[in-house]
Amino acid sequence: MKSNFLGFKKAAGYLALAVGISSALVGCSGGSDTAKETSDNGEKKVQEIRVVAANHPWTEAIKNELPAFEKETGIKVKIDSYFEDQLTQKTSVEFASNSKGIDVVMFRPLQDGKMYNKSGYFADMSSYVGEEKDYTNDFIPSSLGSVKDGEKFYGLPLVTETQVLYYRKDLLEKAGIEVPKTLEELEAAAKTLHDPANGVSGFVSRGKRAAAVTQFSSYLYAFGGDFMKDGKSAITSPEAIEAFNYYGNMLNKYGPKGTLNMSWPEAMAVFTQGQAAFYTDASSLFTNATDPAKSQVADKVGFAPFPAGPEGSKPYNITSWALGIGANSEKKDAAWEFIKWAESKEMVLKLQAEGNPGARISVWESPEGTAKFPKDLAEAIGANGEAEAVPYDRPVLINVGAARDVIGDVILAGIEGKDVKAAAEKADEEFQKIIDSEK
Repeated sequence: MKSNFLGFKKAAGYLALAVGISSALVGCSGGSDTAKETSDNGEKKVQEIRVVAANHPWTEAIKNELPAFEKETGIKVKIDSYFEDQLTQKTSVEFASNSKGIDVVMFRPLQDGKMYNKSGYFADMSSYVGEEKDYTNDFIPSSLGSVKDGEKFYGLPLVTETQVLYYRKDLLEKAGIEVPKTLEELEAAAKTLHDPANGVSGFVSRGKRAAAVTQFSSYLYAFGGDFMKDGKSAITSPEAIEAFNYYGNMLNKYGPKGTLNMSWPEAMAVFTQGQAAFYTDASSLFTNATDPAKSQVADKVGFAPFPAGPEGSKPYNITSWALGIGANSEKKDAAWEFIKWAESKEMVLKLQAEGNPGARISVWESPEGTAKFPKDLAEAIGANGEAEAVPYDRPVLINVGAARDVIGDVILAGIEGKDVKAAAEKADEEFQKIIDSEK
């Protein structure tokens, strides 16, 4: 699958332009093994590090591997995990109070990374990374760009994802419909398979204000639009208006009831309960659709690359989660030992085999790395990598939450069948204020 990562490499420079910032980073010394501290009487005492993480399949998987790490290094690991919004709130409060209690933090580079970095919440990991010869050569380049400030590392990519098309193989086969390769074909197929009388919607995707922005992004790029261009809001461009109208129309005409309240768990539930023919969302969520314990259509799910729009196939390909070291941690060396182990080729391969897509090129190229992925999903991920992928799925801003809310209002207008252009013009002013506030 080596050629499948040309798209990732092409995106590396794109991301560097998007996330390059000049904030100072808090330094930390690396190198010496300080997994254990020396007590006053000269005896070694075991160090314990605290990892603050998300409630995520990766977190549950790594917990099962900790005994081996603790035995090998003598470092005890305490993991505190929270739901995504709780995690952001918890870490923000602790970091702002100069707490020394966060040694390792799991964070979303495109949601919290830029703000945390600018605020000095991350330690500079460059000296650690630099000591490991060729350590980063095996990481997807665009994924590394999301955790760097210039040449300085403030994290390492942990979980990657891209947007794919989930579909019901049985429904398409029965109707004699080919898997859509373009957005035009997707709309036609959704229209044909939309059968609310029998409890089946043609299409489902996220419709909840801020949550919808990330999944809307691939549609925006496919129509030739973007959130920003040259420091200016681009959400009123003709291309953006077309994308807003398309996405809104799909959910308005062929979506299920309650779409406006759907983030990924709700949208996925509609699909896994057999109530939708098509669903677009992150590749990393696939086990929810293929696990018989979670899905009523587990044996009927197919996967395909994100359909091409008027400007071709431009799905997002992002680092959704990364690991960093707390700037005020007094156990940085031990924290690095944990990250180095968790991000090693061996561990990434093992966890990816359990359905946690990592950022190691060699793992994606190995048969073992994709063995537990449905064959068509692995092919879809590879095809997205070859496409002109975009390494962000939201505006790359510090105040990204507010930006997502503003853009989400336009998406809602489309879903409700309202005047999208008027909604975009109204949101444009607010969005531009957010952009200008960070200049």
